[in-house]
Amino acid sequence: MIENTNIEKKSLIQHGSLTRHQRWRLIKDNLAGKGVVFGGLGVIAAIVLIFFYLLYVVVPLFASAEAEAVGQYDVPELAEGKTVLLAMEEQNEVAVRFTEQGKVIFFSVSNGETIKLESLDIPQESQISSFAQGDQTKGVVAYGLSDGRAIVVKHNYKVTYPNDKRLITPVIEYPLGMDPIVVDKAGMGLKKLAIRVDEEMTTLVAITADNRVILSHYAKEESMFDDEPSMELTEAVLDSVTMDVEYLLVDKEQRLLYLAGVDGHLSVYSLADKAKPRLIQHLSVVDKGLTVTNLQFLTGEISLLIGDSSGLVSQWTLVRDDKNQKIMQTLRSFKTTENASLYVSAEQRRKGFVTVSSKGVVGIYHSTAEREMLKMNVTEAKPLAIALSPRANAFMLQSDDGKMNVWHVLNEHPDVSFDSIWKEVWYESYPQPDYIWQSSSSSNDFEPKMSLTPLVFGTLKAAFYAMMVAIPLAIMGAIYTAYFMAPAMRNYVKPSIELMEALPTVILGFLAGLWLAPFVEENLVGIFSLFMIVPLGVMVFAYVWQKLPKAIQHRVPSGWDAALLIPVILITAWFSFVISPAIEGLCFNGDMRVWMNDVFGIGYDQRNSLVVGLAMGFAVIPTIFSITEDAIFSVPKNLTVGSLALGATPWQTMTRVVLLTASPGIFSAIMIGFGRAVGETMIVLMATGNTPVMDLSIFQGMRTLSANIAVEMPESEVDSTHYRVLFLAALVLFLFTFVFNTLAELVRQNLREKYSSL
Repeated sequence: MIENTNIEKKSLIQHGSLTRHQRWRLIKDNLAGKGVVFGGLGVIAAIVLIFFYLLYVVVPLFASAEAEAVGQYDVPELAEGKTVLLAMEEQNEVAVRFTEQGKVIFFSVSNGETIKLESLDIPQESQISSFAQGDQTKGVVAYGLSDGRAIVVKHNYKVTYPNDKRLITPVIEYPLGMDPIVVDKAGMGLKKLAIRVDEEMTTLVAITADNRVILSHYAKEESMFDDEPSMELTEAVLDSVTMDVEYLLVDKEQRLLYLAGVDGHLSVYSLADKAKPRLIQHLSVVDKGLTVTNLQFLTGEISLLIGDSSGLVSQWTLVRDDKNQKIMQTLRSFKTTENASLYVSAEQRRKGFVTVSSKGVVGIYHSTAEREMLKMNVTEAKPLAIALSPRANAFMLQSDDGKMNVWHVLNEHPDVSFDSIWKEVWYESYPQPDYIWQSSSSSNDFEPKMSLTPLVFGTLKAAFYAMMVAIPLAIMGAIYTAYFMAPAMRNYVKPSIELMEALPTVILGFLAGLWLAPFVEENLVGIFSLFMIVPLGVMVFAYVWQKLPKAIQHRVPSGWDAALLIPVILITAWFSFVISPAIEGLCFNGDMRVWMNDVFGIGYDQRNSLVVGLAMGFAVIPTIFSITEDAIFSVPKNLTVGSLALGATPWQTMTRVVLLTASPGIFSAIMIGFGRAVGETMIVLMATGNTPVMDLSIFQGMRTLSANIAVEMPESEVDSTHYRVLFLAALVLFLFTFVFNTLAELVRQNLREKYSSL
């Protein structure tokens, strides 16, 4: 027909016999055709632009780190002694060098110019015998002395803005007073030292020259009769230490003590009772023939980073075993170089760390993501000290050729990798690897856990239960409405069901969360009884109806039979809830939820998959019903009439002719309904509990991709890792629907070609 119309138009144009009305119609036809083409291309362009924008935001997540050398100069005040600690402040403008002679040199990061040089007040009769760094975020360090005392200092940086220009002034403070603290009353020198200083308590652990391990704990005590709080001292000696200790660490909670030797033996002590430290475990943390070259805390101080002479850096942490006992467990290892890892420096705000080999090779890694972000050779000389910026965007490396190398680092998103997003990850404090989504916490030491696997699982789970409810009701209803129902009744039923699609999903979600979820919880047996008693009642009524005299049956016009089922359904539904208390008392000891938990260990969450299936299935029914009904109703009448004329029953005609012919449209209806269920936001947001767990139970909730984006996107920092991972979730949802719909279209076309000959 279209070709004949075009030929007619061309003929009229050629003969010049177009009237004004025909010319105007031709113009409108051309404009409409071009508008359709433009609109179609616009839709395609919009989809492509959305895809590339999502990709643009997501790609930086998987980019490697970059580093750039910004300066090299002579080590400031090299004559003041060997460096025992190198550090820099947050703005990367001022650095500090503590020396073995008790000198503190503050200098400019950019050019090495000395800003301030201070000498610590070391008693004349004493000599420095050891050095220890406390919490690097607080800047506390301690010098152990040869007379059994220790002096504790803190490097701090005051920021002012004279003339609207930032000025950083470094200062040395004495958090425990300028007088040295007595650690060993016997007066023996402290050859190893560990310190932790908090507002309420301070813990020092030292190894004396005669190899005793001494613990001194100061706790602040408030007195109702004294305005000034007093410090209560608790002392202890660890008699069980037999190894030659090289590394000594106390965690920031001052509850764990780690002692390690060069040979790789590690002892872990509990300091819960400061007067009686208890040995938790003694083990070897390196392979035979290797030595420990470095031992540091990872950020949060739940794990240890242990470097050995083979260039391997391992992450160890305490986990609970099958007997609920805490044991040290290696979570993951990194092969940094073929040479020994001389230095390991942990980032202050992420689970990343930097390693330096004996050959001057610097590597940047992230522990949880198990990513090697960067590896490069910084110097040919032997490294002596490294300082990592608090923001991990710069580092300084001192080498034995008297040079200080300063590098700027760009490493925005190291905590995301393919493994951390899609695979099980063994997080600190977890007994085993797991899929976890937990993007925020009130603690600064919190490690974001951004696995998309539980969100994808929740999305598919919600869609599955919704389709379980929607597909049978929608398709069966559409079959009856399109083929068996009287036209007059169809004129009421079809628009009414299609009108349901206009209901705002936020209202459905609101009702599901505040009314349906408590109702299902209180009437759980009634809900399951409903699924059994109502179909049984319908079948019994159908059997009785068939046995009634024909005179009674003929009083109901053909196609109006469904109206008789309305009271049947209402009565059987009412009966299901009436009888449910008796069933619950007889079969489930009066409470089905408690019975399931006691017998099968199945818990019950009020907002669960059953509620989502009912609510979202109700929302999806109109979409599937409308398209399916149109597909069945559009089957040519000559096919059905021909089938009936050949002796087939109406049911045989429906199942063997009509359904096969309409199968492409029915399949499209299911796929569109499934896409609606996958992308639904408000219902799953309000009715699922938003718990990102992977549980197949119909009585547990879930969190979907769309609901997660809706909840967390307003709170995420623009361009942060969290922000980009949410865009990655959107990209996954986009690709999922695109790929699934493409495959569905291929199947639909195949069905159309297969049954087009009917």
